[in-house]
Amino acid sequence: MAQILIVDDEMGIRELLSEILADEGHSVWLAENAAAARKLRADKRPDLVLLDIWMPDTDGISLLKEWSAGGLLTMPVVMMSGHGTIDSAVEATRIGATDFLEKPIALQKLLLTVKKALKHETVMLKKPLTLDAFARSPLLKDLKRRLEQAAAKTSVLLLKSASGSIAEICARTLQTHRAPWLDLSTSSAPLTQEMLQNAGGGIVFISDLAQLGKLQQMNLVFALERLERHNLQLVAASTRPLASLVDAGWDPGLVNRLGEVWVALPQISGHADDVPEIASLLLAHLAERGEVPLRHFSSSAQNSLRLHHWHGEWAELLTTVKNLALSALDEEISADDVARILQIEVGQSGASSSLPAMFFDQPLREAREAFERMYFEYHLTGERGSMTRLAERTGLERTHLYRKLKQLGLNVGRRGDERE
Repeated sequence: MAQILIVDDEMGIRELLSEILADEGHSVWLAENAAAARKLRADKRPDLVLLDIWMPDTDGISLLKEWSAGGLLTMPVVMMSGHGTIDSAVEATRIGATDFLEKPIALQKLLLTVKKALKHETVMLKKPLTLDAFARSPLLKDLKRRLEQAAAKTSVLLLKSASGSIAEICARTLQTHRAPWLDLSTSSAPLTQEMLQNAGGGIVFISDLAQLGKLQQMNLVFALERLERHNLQLVAASTRPLASLVDAGWDPGLVNRLGEVWVALPQISGHADDVPEIASLLLAHLAERGEVPLRHFSSSAQNSLRLHHWHGEWAELLTTVKNLALSALDEEISADDVARILQIEVGQSGASSSLPAMFFDQPLREAREAFERMYFEYHLTGERGSMTRLAERTGLERTHLYRKLKQLGLNVGRRGDERE
């Protein structure tokens, strides 16, 4: 028998449906609002959800959208409403609902609908994580608006200070429903006209420009020349200054084309209060996709994450969350677990280092550049863009400071002078 979650703000309906389904041998969980539904859905992982549309805190359609955007719509959902309309049913189905029940719900209709939903043979697709899942984070809500605004005016968008998973989350946010996805980072085969045609109307993605080989660079040029013809949008990410690509042998014209329009990821090191919410959502997403065991953060663990200085920014946060989930011995991740992961001993000498482990996995030159970029980003934020105070803080002469910032891709021009 199945585990079924009933979400309805009317106690009488919850109890009636619960009695009927319990008599059929199902385990039933009850939620009177969206907040309770979120918790039970995360804790119990129901096989089916009966979800009322009209609720006082968050309506059922909005909750369905939230689960869909966060990759949490991995179980069939049957919508319920006493004021049902065709438009509501169509919208719910478009988002991902399996069926629709109108109140008052007849006994046989309920049992047939539940039986049909539980035997639903269509595989529930695990939708990729997008920024829609982080709507409660002002930091990422603002990033989503910036991405969409920039993407609406260009077919080539660069994501600065991004790579890997966080870059894909941003790019997936721009992917319309069921639009194709073509990742040039994962293929070493020559790109063909047919492949671009099949991807028409979708996203061409590159997780990190610096990691592309020669053939992949040729594929990139091939795609760039045909974006408009196939209604494609290229979203490319880079954690390194574009000038370093030219130094590595890239065509300057290609690099200039890639850098015409860009959006920089915000620094999480300056938004500590957003970290616990972001980390919890990332953890839930990883568990939903079966990449980690089911885990949740204790209050003390969330506070430890909030207080940590994220010098490694998004890459450090993402890897930390995944490693915490994989290494924690209990379902609840504790503050001790966080301390153990974030205070890794480096090297055979056993010397402790506060630097992220990512630095020690790179060649010396790249590690130095990465550290210098984080160092100046940190002090730029702390001095609120004041170049005079930044020069004093870093001990660099201003001309040399401007040159260094430009070299690292942190060229702020002379705007700092206007605020001094």
